[in-house]
Amino acid sequence: MTGNELRAKYIEFFKTKNHQEIKGKSLIPENDPTVLFTTAGMHPLVPFILGETHPAGTRLVNYQKCIRTGDIDAVGDPHHLTFFEMLGNWSLGDYFKEEAIRMSFEFLTSPEWLGISKDLLSVTVFAGDDEVERDETSAGIWRELGMPEERIYFLPREDNWWGPAGQTGPCGPDSEMFIDTGREACGPDCRPGCSCGKYFEIWNDVFMQYNKQEDGSFPEMERRCVDTGMGIERTSAILQGKQSVYETEAFLPLIDAVEQVAKAKYGDGEDSDISIRIITDHVKTSTMILGDEQGVTPSNVGQGYILRRLIRRALRHGRKLGVEGIFLGNIASIVIDLYKGIYPLLEEKRDFILKEFVAEEEKFLHTLQKGEHEFEKLLPNLMKSSKRIIPGRLAFKLYDTYGFPIEITEELAAEHDFTVDREGFEKAYKKHQELSKQGAEKTFKGGLADQSELTTALHTATHMLHKALRTVLGEHVMQKGSNITTERLRFDFNHPDKMTPEEIKQVEDIVNEQIQRNLPVTMEIMDLEQAKAEGAIAFFADKYEEQVKVYTIGDFSKEVCGGPHVENTGNMGTFKIKKEQSSSAGVRRIRAVLQK
Repeated sequence: MTGNELRAKYIEFFKTKNHQEIKGKSLIPENDPTVLFTTAGMHPLVPFILGETHPAGTRLVNYQKCIRTGDIDAVGDPHHLTFFEMLGNWSLGDYFKEEAIRMSFEFLTSPEWLGISKDLLSVTVFAGDDEVERDETSAGIWRELGMPEERIYFLPREDNWWGPAGQTGPCGPDSEMFIDTGREACGPDCRPGCSCGKYFEIWNDVFMQYNKQEDGSFPEMERRCVDTGMGIERTSAILQGKQSVYETEAFLPLIDAVEQVAKAKYGDGEDSDISIRIITDHVKTSTMILGDEQGVTPSNVGQGYILRRLIRRALRHGRKLGVEGIFLGNIASIVIDLYKGIYPLLEEKRDFILKEFVAEEEKFLHTLQKGEHEFEKLLPNLMKSSKRIIPGRLAFKLYDTYGFPIEITEELAAEHDFTVDREGFEKAYKKHQELSKQGAEKTFKGGLADQSELTTALHTATHMLHKALRTVLGEHVMQKGSNITTERLRFDFNHPDKMTPEEIKQVEDIVNEQIQRNLPVTMEIMDLEQAKAEGAIAFFADKYEEQVKVYTIGDFSKEVCGGPHVENTGNMGTFKIKKEQSSSAGVRRIRAVLQK
């Protein structure tokens, strides 16, 4: 079963169970300052899990693009990916453990759906601890479905518990489903969750039934939710009997493209296989980031930094395989061809995506030349030492100042009969990472639940800014993207010219006037067409469901949005535009704050 077939079957199955299909969201979280990318299928649904009303109802199903930056360094083995697609179904205060587990079991084992033998399945449930009781309810449901006692595993919190997203908020036990791959057990204690490869996790049902408090207690929630997740790439690999996700149709055409320009073939050896996997994964992820509606490009900060790191790491591994010059765009073009039926925006942005690849590849090749020049300048002094070792601090300086990869420093060192103090480099690198992490924690402090109140006012201000811009600059102004942290809002909009100081002041005055009027903010759920007919702004028609939320701010603005918003404008503070600048051709960017 291909990934596309699995995706279609999953959606079809849950539609037969009265779930409404909803659209996946951007890879760039719009109003979540805690992460750089959407990390899981449930991520865009957190506001609704926290209590917001979803316009599509209480039973939902979809597929979602995800990126996990924490896995970048693990990519290269047969299984890790930075980009993946997650299938998910949700109950927002509707069904709970009984129906969720029974539906999971039916989809996995029924011949009409995946047809996996029941004898190959094992499951895990929460073992309980001092704070929360053992999940006998889930175990009992699995027993009723015929799961033998020896294949029901009670595991601790680190294995079978989700959340909360922040320090407090919804959380709960989960039940995970595993397929026995037939490999030999690594020992008598081998069980689902073991890293030896015998057990392969195929699905996870999360039961959000507790609401963790600041005092560490876990009272039960009145509105209990279910969140599930199944990875398309890994599941289709196991259904095809493959040992690796890289052996499926999602990667084989990309591997073929690498082989055409490399001096190695997949299967020649572990080192070349690792490099080929890294190139294909990183090019796919980079293509998805560039092809996202939020329009991120390579840079030295935030999502742009991750994008740059992925492209340059892919280039470096191309160099290890003997690839000369620019080559990633050809692979990116194949990614677009593979996914354009599912994500049409990739085709629309093809020229932009390929242009960005070329530009970044050229920059990196220039970086390599510059780094090699700096290395040559260091050589005379290094030659004076009898140790023939390049200090770690010097290797890190080449990396940090010139973007020169440590592996290439080692290659050049070897050519001159030197070695690199790798331990010293790692020590300097680790110190750099700690400092970077501390800086990031200041920017992205807390979790989703903790930040919801702090970002709500800025979210409302974004709508007011949008309306004010259309009033001052003209009706041609349309939102092109936004991002909100606890400190500021960032708003991209189309406009051909730099705003004048007078125009900026006029926009600020309009927004502040509406704040001072203490306008009520109301929400209605209606058809998208009805919302448009009533004058609601709705520029992202392709990402909306048939039923949408419409937020009205007094007599000032009406806009389709997922929320959340303040109840009235009176306590938002004073709106101040801090910067207005170009974002890309024909697109301007505003950064603004609310000052109390």
